[in-house]
Amino acid sequence: MTQSDDKALTTPDVEQILAEYDEERPARQLSGWVGKGVATACALTSLLVLFLIFFPLAKGTQYYLTIFLAIVLPLTFLSYRPGFRLRRSKDTEPVEGRRDNPRVVDWILAAVSLAAAAYPLFGFDAFLERHQVPTVLDLVAGLVLTLVVLEACRRTTGWWLPAICVGFLLYAYYGGWLPLTWSLAHSGFDPSAIIAQLFIGTSGFFGTPLGVAATYIVLFTIYGAVLELSGAGKFFIDLSFAAFKRSRTAPGRTVTLAGFLLGTVSGSGTATAVSLGSVAWPILRRAGYPKDQAGGVLAAAGIGAILSPPTLGAAAFIIAELLRTSYLTVLVYAIVPTILYYVGIILAIEIDARKHGAKAVDITDQSAVKLLLRFGYHFLSLFLIVGFMALGIPPFRAVVYATILQFLLSFLDPQHRLTPRRLFEAMAQGTRGVLSIAAVCAAAGIIVAMVTLTGLGLKLSGIIVDTASFFGDNPTLVLVLTALFSAIAVSVLGLAVPVTASFIIASVIIAPAMVDLNVALPEAYMFVFYYAVLSEVSPPTALAAVAASAITGGHPMRTMMAAWKYSLPAFLVPFAFVLTDNGAFLLGQGPFLGVLWTTAVSLVAVAALAIATGGWIVGPAGVVERVLAFCAALLLLYLAPLTMAIGGGLLVVAVAIHLARKGLRR
Repeated sequence: MTQSDDKALTTPDVEQILAEYDEERPARQLSGWVGKGVATACALTSLLVLFLIFFPLAKGTQYYLTIFLAIVLPLTFLSYRPGFRLRRSKDTEPVEGRRDNPRVVDWILAAVSLAAAAYPLFGFDAFLERHQVPTVLDLVAGLVLTLVVLEACRRTTGWWLPAICVGFLLYAYYGGWLPLTWSLAHSGFDPSAIIAQLFIGTSGFFGTPLGVAATYIVLFTIYGAVLELSGAGKFFIDLSFAAFKRSRTAPGRTVTLAGFLLGTVSGSGTATAVSLGSVAWPILRRAGYPKDQAGGVLAAAGIGAILSPPTLGAAAFIIAELLRTSYLTVLVYAIVPTILYYVGIILAIEIDARKHGAKAVDITDQSAVKLLLRFGYHFLSLFLIVGFMALGIPPFRAVVYATILQFLLSFLDPQHRLTPRRLFEAMAQGTRGVLSIAAVCAAAGIIVAMVTLTGLGLKLSGIIVDTASFFGDNPTLVLVLTALFSAIAVSVLGLAVPVTASFIIASVIIAPAMVDLNVALPEAYMFVFYYAVLSEVSPPTALAAVAASAITGGHPMRTMMAAWKYSLPAFLVPFAFVLTDNGAFLLGQGPFLGVLWTTAVSLVAVAALAIATGGWIVGPAGVVERVLAFCAALLLLYLAPLTMAIGGGLLVVAVAIHLARKGLRR
């Protein structure tokens, strides 16, 4: 969608592009008493979640998760249409002037989901005791809940994840029919055992995925809504545009900084790319950026936001739960990779600005200093979250305190103060923001339960390792191939399902393969996390890149490749986590000196990657220099003394050849 002038895209344009390309389907535009009722229910849910942080239920976590699911499932059916991406008709898409409210079938599904999800609450202790011998009514309620969870997931994210869940259910039942000589065979489980595993206990619907959604994620969506409605999003964009002086690389730098800041509010790579692109594309075009490169910058900047502290993505909370560590520790894991990612983008921007002859443009006449002095308080709540976690305060409490602080700070800006009406809107928006994630997490609980029940995780990890071993018995080669196969598997999985679901599935199936080869759990989970997130910029789908191309009018595939070029360090650095013991230093594990030297070497490797992909040193680089630089980057990232020496030598040779050729041309 190319603009004929320098005006930003309108809000309807942005919403249309997000509806088309975001990994989550857009919610209904409810109106009338239904809209007010759903908004009220969502706002009350947010208040309940906040209240229970300080006054938890005596019956424990599973009791709370049961209540949470019984609330969000009916709201999902009322808030999301039954249509899906592959077929669009006037019956599944809103039409201007027509009410976009639930129909009879939606109300029925909402009632059925409420009854099935709330069923355990009546005689909860006795319900838990029936895990081994569930009653017929238990099984019926569990079967109904399974069906409505799959339908809620389909409505919010499409067909792929429910289809994968059904595949795991079929495997649990029919796996006993497989020949015992097959590595995937198991003893087989009858429907009652499958339903009991899903419905009763903590490995199915009420397991870690939903637990994370019902505690951490919902609190951060509430915080994000308060942050946005208090004017923080606008301030972050204004500050980014005012931060850089007039230069040919300023537009690209601006987009990168704005993507990082705006992502703390949106929490979605695609949404950040589109929202930012609606404002930044006219400026990039005036600076002379080609459409495809501009779209690549937007996509890479958007996806970088959910790879970066202080918020990261929803999967980061699951990492903390799986590792039984603090969320602050996961933030520390991400610091050095984030630095490497953004250094790679900045270097690529510097090169492209020179290659494409970008010119300086006047971005804004606002003063960054004045903006900081006037609205810099928006950073305080973000700092508060990290500071409180550093003091040992749990993240769910830290984010509540930050939300309260942001609410109070909103009154410093008359235009964005959170009056009772706007606060109500923020509370409602907070719960609406978690509906699709809760549906995904509940559905992912099906996969986790079936993997636990059948032992599939150990079987598949063994298959991955055996496949890698087929090419040789050398331990290093086996580990390299296992990591490569794992990266491909996670990337392919991420093409079909959302990031959170992709990580959950990969963490129970693919990560154990690397653990079997003596890779530590933090490194294995962070490897999987980065590849799950990077699926949004991975060809051939790359939703963030395709959405950005819709903004710039660029070619989708060329935009994908540009985004891939900008984000290449994030694709290669995770291999350093798992291939060498020194890779742990990149996750902040180990002595400071170790972290320092591995970071320095990795920065040189990122610079070599920029030379290889951008084709520029102090002028256009030839094929020889680029190949040498790419090989140097790979060797440097292995972080072993011998490979670093060879890699450094190759990079020096590449630069020397380039300078010699440049001298001869003169």
